[in-house]
Amino acid sequence: MMMSENKGLPPLRFPRALTDMLEGKVGIVTGASRGIGAASAIALADAGARVVLAARDDEGLRAVASSINGGKERAMAVPTDVSDSESVERLVGLTVERFGRLDFAFNNAGSGHMPTPMADLSVEDFDSVLAVNVRGTFICMKYEIPAMLKSGGGSIVNMSSTAGLQGVNGIAGYVAGKHAVVGLTRAAALDYAKQNIRVNVVAPGPILTERLAGRMSQEQAAFAVPLGRVGNREEVAVVVAWLCSDLASFVTGAVIPVDGGRMAGVAFARPSVTPSVTAGISDRAPRSG
Repeated sequence: MMMSENKGLPPLRFPRALTDMLEGKVGIVTGASRGIGAASAIALADAGARVVLAARDDEGLRAVASSINGGKERAMAVPTDVSDSESVERLVGLTVERFGRLDFAFNNAGSGHMPTPMADLSVEDFDSVLAVNVRGTFICMKYEIPAMLKSGGGSIVNMSSTAGLQGVNGIAGYVAGKHAVVGLTRAAALDYAKQNIRVNVVAPGPILTERLAGRMSQEQAAFAVPLGRVGNREEVAVVVAWLCSDLASFVTGAVIPVDGGRMAGVAFARPSVTPSVTAGISDRAPRSG
């Protein structure tokens, strides 16, 4: 499916392999009004699922829902504040009421703060970031899991970041929150593995969303990416769709970076080791047998 954007982003293009991957399943996507959340909601619907879109931005949610093939039969928008337990309980209740079950969830809603040395970060900003990233993820799972148990199991994908796997200067609150998401995920995966609920994490690196629409921003973000570019929204969305599907039936408690190789380590430039030199070394290596 292709979806045109008016914010300097290329249209979404999903592989045909998504077709029927989630046929007959029902899921929730939080933070679905834009960016990776919106792209994932569209991908999941393309894969055959009926999707409930949640975010605080009612107008943005409805725009994404209207772009999904099948319209009201395939998607429903529910304005939701994931840091509020009553709001999330209502979201899950409306999902089950409308579609009869809950099979998967992508807990994508997140929040950050302006780059600030940790001691200069206000307590209010720190609390605000954790309220969405940590409290929000916990509350979503708290209400999603009972609904999935009634359906015989399910799959939850939580959104972290490469900042949830390593330290990053200037964004201590965000780093702490995304590390906590990984911990929550692993604990939940162990708690519910025998009840057929899988819980995993995606940890994207720099992805081309509205925040990186400018060429200079993309070039700066891509500097530390071994593949030499930022990722596309659909490159995260297809990983989410796979984790939500039965194709990933033996995967739980996993953290999957979608980062162009950033978490593989540091690639140093070594002028003395060139492809031609390494080829020569390989040619001279002793053979066995």
